[in-house]
Amino acid sequence: MPTEQIVAAFDFDGTLTRKDTFTLFLKEISGQLEYVKKVIRLIPILTGYQMGWINNTLMKEHVLTMFLRGRTLHDLLKLAEQFGQSLPQYLRPEAVNRLHWHQRQGHLCVIVSASLGLYLRPLQAILQVDHLLASELEIAPTGLITGKLIGGNCYGTEKTRRLQSLLGARETYLLYAYGDSRGDRELLADADSPFYRVMP
Repeated sequence: MPTEQIVAAFDFDGTLTRKDTFTLFLKEISGQLEYVKKVIRLIPILTGYQMGWINNTLMKEHVLTMFLRGRTLHDLLKLAEQFGQSLPQYLRPEAVNRLHWHQRQGHLCVIVSASLGLYLRPLQAILQVDHLLASELEIAPTGLITGKLIGGNCYGTEKTRRLQSLLGARETYLLYAYGDSRGDRELLADADSPFYRVMP
């Protein structure tokens, strides 16, 4: 009988990191003053999300439209690469140690994040993580960013859907999952060994 595959799935913001990198990225690409102006304009949308009137994907796309729509993918990739290379300074040492432990055991390691794959891919390479499942930007045929997401926000049930799309039937592997927020609840509920906020 073949050995059961063991998978370790890590949320990113707040789990592997100490800070919300999506907010940091938006500040980085827009500047502090412009960031504040745009957030003020987004208050009705953010309030609607907090009240449960707007779902997570729609809220995220409003934010992305405000900050990114009309930018070229070529220019944004340069900024994302630089930002991604800076992310190790925000990593939690205890979380990275746990990731490295799984890697030493030969487990398949996956980052499952609602943050943008655009800037997480450079860090994926640094950490030598096997797979990255993240929110991905829609790009128009012109090469401009639309503000929409391909397949929605990688949040909640979308995390488990993408993980199973990558790995196949859930019963074929043993799952460790690490998360810190309500967006990770479904992933943690699906795990054989779930860890919420606290590393083992």
